[in-house]
Amino acid sequence: MKKKTDWKEIFTRAISFRDSKGLQKFFLVVILFAAIYLLLAFVSMPARLDINVGRPSPQTIFAPRDAVDEYATEERRQDAAESVEEVFDYDSEVLDRALDEIGVFFDDVLDITEDPELEREEKMEILESIVGNDLPLSAIEALLTDTDTLRDLQERLNNSVRDVFEQGIKENEEALARRRLDQEIALYPVSADLKRIAETLVEPLVEQNMFYNDIATEEDRELARRQVEPVIVFRDTLIISEGEPVTEYQYTLLEDLGLIKGQQADYQAYIGLFMLLAVVFVLVGGYIYIFVNDVFNSPSLLLLMGLVFFVTLVFSVAASYFSGFFIPVAMGVILITVLFGYKLALINNLALVLMVGLITGGEFSYILVALMGGLASIYAVTRLSQRSDLARAGFYVSATNLTLILAAYLFFRNMSMETDSLINFSYSAIAGVGNGIFSAVVAIGLLPFLESLFGVTTAITLLELSNPNHPLLREMLLKAPGTYYHSMMVSNLAEAAADRLKADSLLTRVGSYYHDIGKLKRPYFFSENQLSGENPHQKLSPNLSALIIGAHPKDGMEMGRKYRLPEPIIDIAGQHHGTSMISFFYQQACEQNGADKIAAEKFRYEGPKPQTKEAAIIMLADTVEAGVRSLNKPTSNRIEVMIRRMIKEKLEDGQLDQSDLTLKELDIIADVFIYIMSGIYHSRIEYPEKELKAEIERSRAAR
Repeated sequence: MKKKTDWKEIFTRAISFRDSKGLQKFFLVVILFAAIYLLLAFVSMPARLDINVGRPSPQTIFAPRDAVDEYATEERRQDAAESVEEVFDYDSEVLDRALDEIGVFFDDVLDITEDPELEREEKMEILESIVGNDLPLSAIEALLTDTDTLRDLQERLNNSVRDVFEQGIKENEEALARRRLDQEIALYPVSADLKRIAETLVEPLVEQNMFYNDIATEEDRELARRQVEPVIVFRDTLIISEGEPVTEYQYTLLEDLGLIKGQQADYQAYIGLFMLLAVVFVLVGGYIYIFVNDVFNSPSLLLLMGLVFFVTLVFSVAASYFSGFFIPVAMGVILITVLFGYKLALINNLALVLMVGLITGGEFSYILVALMGGLASIYAVTRLSQRSDLARAGFYVSATNLTLILAAYLFFRNMSMETDSLINFSYSAIAGVGNGIFSAVVAIGLLPFLESLFGVTTAITLLELSNPNHPLLREMLLKAPGTYYHSMMVSNLAEAAADRLKADSLLTRVGSYYHDIGKLKRPYFFSENQLSGENPHQKLSPNLSALIIGAHPKDGMEMGRKYRLPEPIIDIAGQHHGTSMISFFYQQACEQNGADKIAAEKFRYEGPKPQTKEAAIIMLADTVEAGVRSLNKPTSNRIEVMIRRMIKEKLEDGQLDQSDLTLKELDIIADVFIYIMSGIYHSRIEYPEKELKAEIERSRAAR
C-alpha cells in the first residue's frame, strides 16, 4: 500500500530549517564549498584529451602550467650516463710479478756468465736451458756479453714494462700490449740478438691487469643522471598544433601534464584539492568565529560574504585568461571591507590569494600582485568619507600593482631593452593598472545592489544619509526647525562621546540626525517647534498629551521604513527614549487627579530600551541637550550637576541595562557632555552701553 504523504511533517521540517541558524549556516557552507571546489577543479585541472600517437591532434594544445618534460629529461640523463667511462680496477700485482720475473732472469744470467769455474760451453748449455731452444745460438751467445750491457738492458726492459702495464691492460688487449713492448724494445741500443731475448722474455709476462667494475660504473652513471637538470616546459608553451600528427614525444609530454584521458592520477589531484579547501574553510571559519562573531552568527551576512567571495573568484578565473596580473582580488576585498570592515577583509584577501595560486599554477608574481593589491585596497577604503573614495582605492591598487610588476621584472631579470621584453612588460603593466580600475568600477557598481538586497548598512550609506539635502532632513528643517537644530546638537554630543568610547561614531552621528523624525507627524506638539508661543497641550488632558508625545518613537520607525532608512537608524529612532517616564505630563496628571489614581505605565514610552551603545549614547545626548537648554542660568556647575543627575536617573531607571555600557564609560560620556555643553553655554562679558558703542566705533575706524 502506498504511504500517504505527510505534508504536515514536511511543513514542520521546513519551518524548523527556517528557524535554525545552525542548519542554515551548515548548508550555506556546504553549497559554497561545493561551488568553489567545482570551479577550481574545472580551472586548475584541464580537460582530458582523447589522443593517440600517429593520429592528427584534434586541437591546438598549450601547456596549462609549468611541468617537467620527462621525455627530454630522460634522453639527457641517458646521454649523460652513456658519456661516463667504464670503471676498471687496476691489479698492481701483475706488474710486480712481471718485474720479479725479469729480475730473476737477469740475475740468473749474470750469475752464470760471471762464474769463473764454468767453461764457455758449459755456460752456453745452462743459458740455453734457461732461455729455451726456440732461440738461435747467436742469441744465447749474446748473453755472454759484458755485465753493464745486460744491466742496462734489464733497466730499459723494466721501464718499458712498467709504462705499458701502468697504462692498463684490459681484457683482450694483451696482444696490443705485446706489440707496444716490441716497438719499444726495437728502439733499444743493443744487438738484434739481445732484442730477441728481451721480446721472448716479456711475451709470457703480458697479461690483463684492468678488471671491469660494474658496481662502481653504475654508481658513476647514476650520479651523472642525477646531476642532469630537469627540462621544464613552461606554461603556455605550444605542444602541438591542430591537425599535426602526434609524435611519441608529444604524447609523453601530454601524459606528463595529465592531459590524456583515462589517467588514474586524477583522483589524487581531486582529493588534494578537497583537503586544501577543507583546511582553508576551517581556518577562515575559526578566524570569523573569534574576530568577527556577529558575521559568524548571521546566516544572511555569511551568505553575503560567500557571494562576494565566489563572484570575485569567477571574475578571477575569467581574468586569468587575459593576464594573471589582471585578476581582480581587490574588487572582492573592497566590497568586503566596506560591507564588513577590515578584519574580515584581511582573511578573505589571504584566502583569495591562495585561490589565485591554484588558478595560475603557483606563479609567484601573480600571487604577490594579488596579495599586495588587496592590502592596498583595504588601506584605501578603511575610512571612507564619500562614495568617490572607492575610485581612489582603484588608483591605489593600480599604483601598487604597477610598482610590483616592475619590481618582479627587475628581480627575475626579465627586463631588457629588447622589443619582445618591452612588449611583455607593457602588456603586464596595462593588466596591472587595469586591474585596479576594473576592481573599483565593479565594486562601485555592485555595492548598492548588495546593500539593498541584504539590508547591510555601510559607511557609504550613512554618509549619503548625512547629506543635508536628504528629503527627511529638508522636511524636518522646514516643518520642525526646532527639532532639526536639536538633532544637530544631539549629533555633536553623541558623536564626540562615541569617538571617546571607540564606538561607531558615524552611525551615532547619522542616527542622531534621524532620531526624532517621528515628530514630523505632529511637529507643533513639541515645545522646540512652538515658535508662536501657543501650546496645544493646554487644551488637552495629560493622558492624551502623553499619548501624543510617547508615539513619536513609533512614528519615527514607521517614517524610517517609509523612506527606506537602514535598520540601525530605524532602531535608534524607536529606542532613543527606551521606556522612560514622560515626567511632565505624569506630574500634571498626578496634580489633577491624585497619584493613587494614575497608572504610571501609561505615561512611559513603549520602548524598547536601547540595544546598542550607539543608541544609548543618543538617548543620553538627547536627554542632556534638552535638559541643559531648559536651564535659566546655565553656569558650568549647574550644567555639570544636571548632566550627571540625568545620566544617573537613566541608569537607575534601567534604561541602559541592555546597552552594554559600563559605569566607567558612563563617566566618560558625562565628561564629554559637560565639556561641550559648558563651552556652548559659557558666561560672556556684558559690556555697558557706552563702552559697547565706543567699541563699535573703534572697530569701524580700524577698517
